[in-house]
Amino acid sequence: MLTSIAEHIMYCLTGKTPNAVGPVDTSETSDGYDFLEVKPGRVLRVRHILPSRPGGGVEEDFVDGKNVERGLVHCKRRITVYRNGQLVIENLGATLRSEILHCRNGNTEPAGTLEVELSDFTSTGNEGGGKESDAPPGKKRKRKPKKVVLVDCQRQVTGCKGTHSDVALFFIHGVGGSLDIWKEQLDFFSKLGYEVIAPDLVGHGASTAPQIGAAYTFYSLAEDMRCIFKRYARKRNILVGHSYGVSFCTFLAHEYPDLVHKVVMVNGGGPTALEPSLCSIFNMPTCVLHCLSPCLAWSFLKAGFARQGAKEKQLLKEGNAFNVSSFVLRAMMSGQYWPEGDEVYHAELTVPILLVHGMHDKFVPLEEDQRMAEILLIPFLKVIEEGSHMVMLECPETVNTLLHEFFLWEPETQNTAAESSGNE
Repeated sequence: MLTSIAEHIMYCLTGKTPNAVGPVDTSETSDGYDFLEVKPGRVLRVRHILPSRPGGGVEEDFVDGKNVERGLVHCKRRITVYRNGQLVIENLGATLRSEILHCRNGNTEPAGTLEVELSDFTSTGNEGGGKESDAPPGKKRKRKPKKVVLVDCQRQVTGCKGTHSDVALFFIHGVGGSLDIWKEQLDFFSKLGYEVIAPDLVGHGASTAPQIGAAYTFYSLAEDMRCIFKRYARKRNILVGHSYGVSFCTFLAHEYPDLVHKVVMVNGGGPTALEPSLCSIFNMPTCVLHCLSPCLAWSFLKAGFARQGAKEKQLLKEGNAFNVSSFVLRAMMSGQYWPEGDEVYHAELTVPILLVHGMHDKFVPLEEDQRMAEILLIPFLKVIEEGSHMVMLECPETVNTLLHEFFLWEPETQNTAAESSGNE
């Protein structure tokens, strides 16, 4: 480690970046990788595996004659935000039943009404009807909502098999990672016949790394993911995100509700608006971060894995994780500003969402994923006891099995349930 620190001191003095990614000149497909220019000079590496299917695969619409009526869900809820910071969510649609996955840590029926406090609310003393003492005795004052959102739609949620040619899987990594962290998942699902797409975020992996901070804001990265999604999207798309990548999955699910079929959030945290921390170590000058990068890498290993042995170090190296320049790392952390992505934004999502949490995760507490499960309309929370923040690398078989079950899952609506109970 002393040698690494000495090297990074030299980088500070010379002004060089040790692991900056150079620009990619070609946009041609090579060895299953595409290089997509989303903007002039902004090129992203994308792993795209399109399996060969005899006869072109099977479209879901023609798998079953009753497919049109299968998995039809009426999504209806009222979201009310009051001036005192209270958020009230009323689920008004049909109750879903699941035999494979368990909703909200074991409860298969979502609660009818949920009342929580907004996480970013700060009381000023005059909010929410301020002077209750002025109201006549015995008369309850009616609260006026600050905002009311009514979600009322129908969507068809069906099982997605690898033989279905209208299904595509998207895998999006987080800060400091690369598409290589999904290696086990990409290999597993492509062998099952799924079309898989995994990009490197700008500044990560083999994507270009602009030397301007504005290139790494949430909105710039979200537009990159929009371009990737529009380029490869099929009729039914499943988004899988890890850590910061979960925010981009949420963004796409909100923007394209008819195209996003299901979402998986791996250690993504709570449903709170993004805002960069003012006291973060990543606010230090880039040259200082250069010198501290060996210590930061060691800290990431300790916090990101349940164990810190030779196997985990090798997984970190093979996954090309935490291998970005200090400039990119600093710009990524300071660019996490997304005020729209609050509880209401997440509560508006009507897509089924699987939450995967590693029990030993030191970056994302379990309580944050539990709060996310409370806010979402159709959530499934699964805790992996042996995993941590990099659970897809630590427990690939468990994660792959869990994801595959979720891909194949489809809801049992009330009509189907009534027919099955009548036949008993």
